[in-house]
Amino acid sequence: MPKPPLPPHLQAALDRSRRLVRKRALVAAGVAAVPVPGLDWATDMAVLLRLIPQINAAFGLSAEQVERLAPERRVAVYKAISAGGGVLIGRLVTRELVMKALSVVGVRLSTQQAAKFVPLAGQAVSAVLTYTALKAVCELHIQQCLAVAQQLNLPAPG
Repeated sequence: MPKPPLPPHLQAALDRSRRLVRKRALVAAGVAAVPVPGLDWATDMAVLLRLIPQINAAFGLSAEQVERLAPERRVAVYKAISAGGGVLIGRLVTRELVMKALSVVGVRLSTQQAAKFVPLAGQAVSAVLTYTALKAVCELHIQQCLAVAQQLNLPAPG
């Protein structure tokens, strides 16, 4: 049975978020191809520290947007967030929270670091792993935001 279509504002948030993730993951992958140890980790961290709050805001789930809700609505949002396991939704995004999210794909990132020491092919592998790891972390976050926004029937942010 096909899923019912998303409300237009949620479909727009989903499309916008995925486009943004693809662009930023490509930039991070380009940096990962540079054979400078540690530069890719710093870039991944910087990308996620900027990207996650933008995804939250697209769905009306940034810390500021949630705080502006009526108290009973805010409680419902926090309950939905904790039930869905969204550690990056509705909060100030910190390096520690991003590190927790990156631990989801930690094996790929460790492989990426090791691949840097293999000339050319290793740099390509590193770039591909960075792209897929960032996309995986962000897609999981997008799905969590979408689920919360759908469950609570949140209005379009504005």
